[in-house]
Amino acid sequence: MPVITEIADLKRIYRRRVPKMFYDYAESGSWTEQTFRENTSDFDKLRLRQRIAVDMAGRTTACKMVGQDYAMPVALAPVGLCGMQSADGEIKAARAAEKFGVPFTLSTMSICSIEDVAEHTDKPFWFQVYTLKDDDFMRRLIGRAKDANCSALVITVDLQIMGQRHKDIKNGLSAPPKLTPASIANMMTKVPWGLEMLGTKRRFFGNIVGHAEGVSDPASLSSWTAEAFDPSLDWKRIAQIMEWWDGPVILKGILDVEDARKAVEVGADAIIVSNHGGRQLDGALSSIRMLPQIVDAVGDKIEVHLDSGIRSGQDVLKAMAMGAKGTMIGRAFVYGLGAMGEAGVTRTLEVMHKEMDLTMALCGRRDINEVDRDILLIPEDFAGKWVENG
Repeated sequence: MPVITEIADLKRIYRRRVPKMFYDYAESGSWTEQTFRENTSDFDKLRLRQRIAVDMAGRTTACKMVGQDYAMPVALAPVGLCGMQSADGEIKAARAAEKFGVPFTLSTMSICSIEDVAEHTDKPFWFQVYTLKDDDFMRRLIGRAKDANCSALVITVDLQIMGQRHKDIKNGLSAPPKLTPASIANMMTKVPWGLEMLGTKRRFFGNIVGHAEGVSDPASLSSWTAEAFDPSLDWKRIAQIMEWWDGPVILKGILDVEDARKAVEVGADAIIVSNHGGRQLDGALSSIRMLPQIVDAVGDKIEVHLDSGIRSGQDVLKAMAMGAKGTMIGRAFVYGLGAMGEAGVTRTLEVMHKEMDLTMALCGRRDINEVDRDILLIPEDFAGKWVENG
């Protein structure tokens, strides 16, 4: 068993173990991938203030997110195709999150269904939906999440039109993977992954196949997906979906102050400052750069979380210091999942927790909820100097 001390260790194992098309699916952004890269590199521009002779005993990372108690301010983000990274991947990730005491968010585009995950876990998880055209499917999907006792609905609001990710197109990304000479040659080098996949019945999009009208196989799923997203999405539609759910709602994909204010007006419980991991609008600012101005504008009126770019517990701490009340990790837990299954997700959470806890202590703080910008050294031009709109 290799010694895992950082998330990068898991990423190296993950890359060796998982077929190229699924590694590339996780580890890519849209167009030139500028935003994908800057999501992580912008965290490096924030420096930490070391403090000494401060009582660091009795530290706590316990927190509340959308009124629920968790072990640390980290949720597993909704990531599609986790069941292709590791057999029954969503179940494995949900179990690891539950045992650690953090939220797991199931994606609509998961391989394991809502019912699969609910059957194999004991505590409520969060469920993510896209804004789709099909009202009947949406209502039934939300009803299934209610029946599974999901405790929050995460509405993804930045994917009404899908950004182009070159690698996915070139790899012919699909679930299950299309058998081409290139994909077969690559999968032949991933024997442990292949043996695991042969041992599971879950290889299709479990929330969609057999549930959406006319979708009964991979071919019909492909045509349905191409037409499913609603390009006419507006705030009235978001409000309608919130009404169907009638419970805690988190809007994921806010990257602008004006949109954050709209989220307050529509009555959301929380927003996630996110650019979809750099997979939608390439050239947009990183999430961590946008966070402080969004917090300053609406932070006392709505819970603000951050997603996109987090690869360490130090990144979590920096986001919290900038005013976030919680964070989401996607790629970081996928590295662990693809590398070592459930144990890998657990190791991701352990590494992040240790990095966050020790760094918080060395910055002279004992409670994650009391961390603020005073622990940071922030460049004067961190937010960027731009010509005013209008």
